[in-house]
Amino acid sequence: MKEAWPLHDLACERGHSSYIDPETGYHVFTALGLRRRGRCCGSGCRHCPYAHANVPLARRTQVAKQATVLSRTELPETPADLLFWSGGKDSFLAYCALRDSGVNEIVLMTTYDAGSGRIANQEVPIEAIARQADHLGVALVGVPLHPRVPYNTLVEPGIRMVPAARRIVFGDLHLEHIREWREANFKAISEELDAPLHFPLWHVEYDDLFLRLEESGVTCSISAVTEAAEGHVTVGETFGRSLAASLPKTIDRFGENGEFHTLVRF
Repeated sequence: MKEAWPLHDLACERGHSSYIDPETGYHVFTALGLRRRGRCCGSGCRHCPYAHANVPLARRTQVAKQATVLSRTELPETPADLLFWSGGKDSFLAYCALRDSGVNEIVLMTTYDAGSGRIANQEVPIEAIARQADHLGVALVGVPLHPRVPYNTLVEPGIRMVPAARRIVFGDLHLEHIREWREANFKAISEELDAPLHFPLWHVEYDDLFLRLEESGVTCSISAVTEAAEGHVTVGETFGRSLAASLPKTIDRFGENGEFHTLVRF
């Protein structure tokens, strides 16, 4: 599908309502052609310019081809922090940090595999993330990722969906190379929207993070384990101080090197 996006953009530049998909040979409507209809048709079109507004909420996770709202709560019109959300402990703790600092408007954004409908690394279905957003009463923008299509091509339209993004927020703890990648990758959209990147958990002590998790009352269960933690961590096991204390020194207590991943359960 990577080859389709440049063809789509070129067709729009030329004022065309469709282009030929190089993989299937089918005519595919461009965003320009779909915009001429004046409304979302509800079919989950690849280039829908209306963010699948007329696709029933219950079906959006199955048919969405691009960024769309996946929660019962709609996007706020007032300034909001946009928090990149995986459904695990780090993103939840970032959410808590924003709330603790007095932030009232928060929008969640998550990416997931368009084919499987699952969150990368976390190995949980996108429907589970939508339920989390509904429990918290916040809007969720879901961005389906397609093979061979550049990440930013799909994610940046989702960021622009938030009418007044105040900051773009990440739950990173201490991995310098991840933060550097985010700062480089999101620099252009951050400057365009005047929405600085924000890392509320950066270098916060693990003991403080454990305490905040305990105070929240949520349960974090292990959702995925990589080879590095096999034999020490089990899928379905509850993540907390006791589990972290049992880990050998070769495994980060929060699994920050990708040893394991979690899902927050309310």
